[in-house]
This record gives sequence, structure tokens and C-alpha cells, in this order.
Amino acid sequence: MFKKLWHIFGPVLVAALGLMVLLLSPLRFGRPSAKTLSTAATSMSANVIKGEAIKDAAFDANYIPVIGSSELSRMDPLHPSVMATKYNWQNKPFLIGAPGTQSLTHFLSLQASGNHLNGKKAVVIVSPQWFVPKGVKANMFDFFYSPLQTSYFLLHAKNTAATRYTATRILQLTSDTTSGVVRDALKNKALGLPLTQPQKVYIANVKRPALQHQDQLFSQLFIHGREKFVQKGIQKLPAQADDVQLNTVATTLGQQATGDNPFGIKDDFYKKRVLPHEAQLKGVQRNFNYESSPEFADFQLMLTYFAEHKMDVQFVIPPVNARWASYTGLSQGMLNRFDQKVRYQLQSQGFNHITDMTEDGNQPYFMQDTIHLGWRGWLKVDQALKPFMATKKAGKVKYDINNDFLSRAWQNVGGDQVEDFD
Repeated sequence: MFKKLWHIFGPVLVAALGLMVLLLSPLRFGRPSAKTLSTAATSMSANVIKGEAIKDAAFDANYIPVIGSSELSRMDPLHPSVMATKYNWQNKPFLIGAPGTQSLTHFLSLQASGNHLNGKKAVVIVSPQWFVPKGVKANMFDFFYSPLQTSYFLLHAKNTAATRYTATRILQLTSDTTSGVVRDALKNKALGLPLTQPQKVYIANVKRPALQHQDQLFSQLFIHGREKFVQKGIQKLPAQADDVQLNTVATTLGQQATGDNPFGIKDDFYKKRVLPHEAQLKGVQRNFNYESSPEFADFQLMLTYFAEHKMDVQFVIPPVNARWASYTGLSQGMLNRFDQKVRYQLQSQGFNHITDMTEDGNQPYFMQDTIHLGWRGWLKVDQALKPFMATKKAGKVKYDINNDFLSRAWQNVGGDQVEDFD
């Protein structure tokens, strides 16, 4: 009987034991290849976002993080990843984001890079849609939640207002994700207490090494790059990066893709996503509000990281399709106040590289759909990114971080009241 059971379960047990030994061993695996980095740079894969090894290698090479969410996947020929490949930008975009990624996910990803971004550059596309009244949805944060990055946070974060806020937010959003030692350690961080010795030993010597080895072994699997979109886009671009010619290409592509639908968006998007429900969508966004949100405090975490690591950051604030906003009742006044609030948070702390496109939502062929950049929109982004990304080194930067931007008072202040915020 034992022999029979061993034949059935023995190989499974041996394999499991072997994997456990491999994950807990002190071995270090090879760095990702140049091909892997190139594929990962456009993949927007969850395992890349949640991992460390690939991003760290990319930031040590000629890649600059371009941080955002779903707009990064709108890869028409004017997309920065296509333009950088076609015109041989010295430093290439490394796309970090996907639908559902917001400031807290990005902060955890950034901080786990440690010193790999010290004195370097980054680009952040700040979507107004992140800043809804309840902030990031728990299920979306949970999907991109990284125990690996949290382990780094627990071992390295000092007792600061940002650390206490971060730990509190993770606990709020991951009630079913973290448990046991890690959850208790997060509670300590939230209270401003040090980790206990058993917590440190477990996380540093058991939990984190196993997660690091998982990342090194498996993060390179199932990465689906968008090289075919890049190569297809390259063929539609002019030989030289001439702004007039590029604008002509962007306009022509926009005309071909949009047809005569009332919102000036991609016709296939209009027919599949809008037309079947068009009548019900009229006025549906009249009460939307992007001025009051926990996201403003989550966003502050990224700014704190950038300042601590002396990074130079180009921020992009995209618009909303103006025809869509008018039809659905989305208030342009509210969008302007949101814009005013974000810019105040940035500029009052010394972040002055801002490409603000809030007023460009009525420009033809600027938006691919209702909220995502398209042809001429991407071209305007390219015109800001190309000179900014010409070098990786940040140069001299000076920031004045204000922890009041982590407060509930700031989360709720109106965009037209920011000058009175104290």
C-alpha cells in the first residue's frame, strides 16, 4: 500500500520539496536579458508591475519609468514607445501601469526599487479619473498588490508620516490579502512602532527571500510585449521627426479612425461601447467629482519618494474628451478645479515640470476615446518627453515636502480653495 501511495504522491512531494528549497535558498539568479527588458518595457504585465527584478534592471539600463494606467495601452503610432523606437531616443520609456493602477500601487512599486532610481528621471501621467470620492477600489488595489514590495516596505521604511499613512492604507485595502506576521508588522508601522525581532527575522530571512526568488524565476514568464504594435506603428511615421509632418500623420490617422461619430472618437469604440447605450448616457456624469478623494494623499506618497530620491519628474495631466463631457454632463469647471488642486500640490512642493492638457479636450483627434489620449494628444506628450528623456540624470532638484498633503483636510478641500489651505 505504501509503495502504491509513494508512486502516486512521491513525485509531487519531491517536486514540492525541491521548489521550497529553491525558493528559500540564498542563490541569486541571472539578471534579465536585454530582450526581456525590451519586451517588458511595453508589456504592462501584472507580474512586472508587482515584481522588482525586471524593473530594477531596466532602471539601471537605458529605460525611464513612464507611470500611468489604462491610457498607456492606447498604442497608436504617436505613442511614446513607438516614437522612441522609430527615432532612436537614447532612453526608452518603460511603461508601468495598467487599468486599475493608481498612486498607492505606484508608490509601493517605486519604493521597492530602493536606490535604483536615485538621481534619475520619471514620467507620471495623472488621470483625473483616479480621484473619485472613495479613491482606488479595494479589488483593483488587491489585484496589483505585491507582497514582495510590501516586504521591502516593512524592512526599510522609517517611522514617518508617509510610512504610517501607507501602512494604514494597505491595511484598509487588503483585509483578505495580508494576514499573520505581515499584517501584524503593518499594524506596527501604522502605529509608528518598530517591527518586533521575530517579525524582522521572518520577513527578512523567510518571507522576502522566497518572494524574491519567485520574482526572479517567474516574473519573466507570460510577459506579452506589444512589439507588433510598435513595429506596425513605426511604418506609419515619417522618416524624420518633423513636428509638422508628425501632426499631419496624426491628423490623417485620426480622421481615418473616427469617421463621423458625434464624439470624434475611434469608430469601433463608439459602435461597440457607446452607441448601444448612447441615449442612457446623456447627463449621466453630471454629479461626478474629482476634487475630493483619498487619492490626493496617495498621490503625495509618490511625491515624497521622488523628493527623497532626488528625482526629476515630468507630470502629464490629460484632458477629457470635451464633446463627451458635454453630452454626459461632466463639468469642465470641476475638471478645472481638479487641475488647479493637483497643480497646487505639485508646484507648492517644487514639482514644476507639468504638461497640462486640461483645456485640450476639444482639439480634433486629440483623444482616442472618451478619456484616453490619441493621435495628436500623444504627439503633444512626445514633444514634452523627448527633450526631458534625452538624459537619465536628474540634475539639481529642490523640493519642499509638506506632510499636510497626507491629511483628510487636504483630501476634501475644493480646487478653488487651495490658496487658503493651511
